[in-house]
Amino acid sequence: MTLVLALAAGAVIGLSLGALGGGGSILAVPVLVHLLGQSPAQATTGSLAVVGVTSLIAAATAHRAGRVLLGRGVVFGVVAIGGAAVGAGAAAHVADDVLLAAFAILMLLVGALMTWRRVARRRGSDAPRPRPALDDPIITLSPTFSCRCPRALQVLVTATAVGLLTGFLGVGGGFLVVPALLIALALPMEHAAGTSLVVITITSTAALLVRAGTGTTPEWGPVLALTAASALAAVAGARWADRIDPDRLHAAFTALVLGVAALTAVPAFAALA
Repeated sequence: MTLVLALAAGAVIGLSLGALGGGGSILAVPVLVHLLGQSPAQATTGSLAVVGVTSLIAAATAHRAGRVLLGRGVVFGVVAIGGAAVGAGAAAHVADDVLLAAFAILMLLVGALMTWRRVARRRGSDAPRPRPALDDPIITLSPTFSCRCPRALQVLVTATAVGLLTGFLGVGGGFLVVPALLIALALPMEHAAGTSLVVITITSTAALLVRAGTGTTPEWGPVLALTAASALAAVAGARWADRIDPDRLHAAFTALVLGVAALTAVPAFAALA
């Protein structure tokens, strides 16, 4: 029964990543810890494999559908690699209880942010802001050097933050990547979700490679099973992205994140007390 629940959770992870470009990866660590019995250090490493493979497959599907701007995703992901390496290295020196507590705090913050966005959208205060044109470059070298430095700083700060979260806590950071691509890189919404999968693939791979050198090895059997379920669902989510009601999916996923956050936070903070 535990494995069945884990596979169902994997399907939710993949569906969210495929359809929304992020969000589902934050469930991978709680699933590996609470359902599959891995330590927080093992779970945050194993989740990188789940998220990386799932995002790669979903990105390929989204690319075939014309919803990925590959160049921009690669640039953002490469900028984020430094943060991913630092975060992955730091996680090896943090106690399991602290790591799980930090993850619980992140889940609560993400759940609160998703709730706030839903309320703001319903009130009409979350209207889209004007964005630069899609082909408006941030830095140009020819014929003369020019730099739109505020946008460049947005990319640098956000990409580094995404990398740190990915490396330290084993999450994809899609809840940060999609807004960053909308604002900092001026991507239209129909491309932001697909392009974010490229970023998540790059940062997860970089963090996993760093983690591999720290000696933290998950139990690969459950990780592979979770990855398979997530990847299959991601393909479906990417194909159904235009047909799924994103508002309902966001609502259901927000409720799920808040519930899992509460279940994760109670034992995590009790262990630290």
